[in-house]
Amino acid sequence: MDILPILSTLRRHKITAFLVIIEIALTCAIICNAVFIINQRIDRMNMQSGVDEHRLVYIELADIGASKDEKARTLEDLAALRQISGVEQVASINEIPFGNSSSNSGIKLDLKQRLSTLNATMYSGENLVKAMGTQLIEGRDLLPDEYMDFDQVVRAAAAKDAKQIPHVVVITQTMAQRLWPGQSALGKQLYISEYPLTVVGVVRELVRPSIWDDSAKSYSMIMPMREADGRYAILTRTPGDRERVLAAALAKLKEINPRRVVLKKVTLDDLRHDFFQNDRAMAGLLVGVCVALLIVTALGIVGLGSFWVAQRRRQIGVRRALGATRRNILNYFQTENFLLATIGIALGMLMAYGINLLLMVHYELPRMPAIYFPVGAVLLWIIGQLAVLGPALRAAAVPPVVATRSV
Repeated sequence: MDILPILSTLRRHKITAFLVIIEIALTCAIICNAVFIINQRIDRMNMQSGVDEHRLVYIELADIGASKDEKARTLEDLAALRQISGVEQVASINEIPFGNSSSNSGIKLDLKQRLSTLNATMYSGENLVKAMGTQLIEGRDLLPDEYMDFDQVVRAAAAKDAKQIPHVVVITQTMAQRLWPGQSALGKQLYISEYPLTVVGVVRELVRPSIWDDSAKSYSMIMPMREADGRYAILTRTPGDRERVLAAALAKLKEINPRRVVLKKVTLDDLRHDFFQNDRAMAGLLVGVCVALLIVTALGIVGLGSFWVAQRRRQIGVRRALGATRRNILNYFQTENFLLATIGIALGMLMAYGINLLLMVHYELPRMPAIYFPVGAVLLWIIGQLAVLGPALRAAAVPPVVATRSV
């Protein structure tokens, strides 16, 4: 057994051994939390939107100066867009997933509630479900005669005229389960301000345009209100139609009214890409930090191993002269490094847990799953053993006679 001689040797090099342990512990603590955050960012970037992203394009226009009869102009725009080859569905909408701008409202289940049960995004636009490719899984879509003009609803809300306020709504499955766990949401009633809305349909998913809390990313509802503000969602027949349809749609809209300014003309894939650019940057930065830490740790182990091989040439020579094989010498240095790594990893796990608690308190990160600890430990053990392999092989290759004469 090499354990006792190794421990005896390490006691004579306390500072060096301590520094290696601290280096490994810090690397373990940072790597575990960094990999956890990277995985969270990857999961966030891969979140489902609930719309047919690969076939959807979005156009946002604005008038120069005052506009007249927006409703008639929107109907003309929609009719023209439907005539374009490759267009399957089109709708005038108030917002789009990953658009970074959203209309939200507090939702209550009882008028006597002081605080809202949750906050949800209000999508609106006739034919929105079909135009965005959203999947209806329960109930029905909103009917044409249930729609009201947006400006009409605004005036009615200001006048407290409940008769001119929508009375039905379609919500997401996540929102339905949050409001009525384990129950069907169909026929249930919710309140926006003091106005009741009856749930007539449930869609599988519809992510919010602006996501500040991932746990509430799917709290969305579709209101029966017609929009006339120059924002259009166009569903193409195939993903390959998007660029051509986008160009044709812009040309047609500018032909109808040349005085309009194009504020945005994008595919949903492009919107997603731009929306998550900060998450990609953070993930890339953390990957760089992890790689740098692992390289520094590996180099530290290589340096320590090389230093100890140079310092122990006499010890190696004596052991070889007494019959130790090259494999014995190799195992000695690898066992020594394994012990240091194990102590450092154990300390690093405690530090990783503490850092995670700190992140939970100050940055609202979830608790790190326990699986990250053994994964981080195995990774550092492997890197440590590979790093010490070079110095250990050099030590094992020293002939007994040369080592003895170098004293």
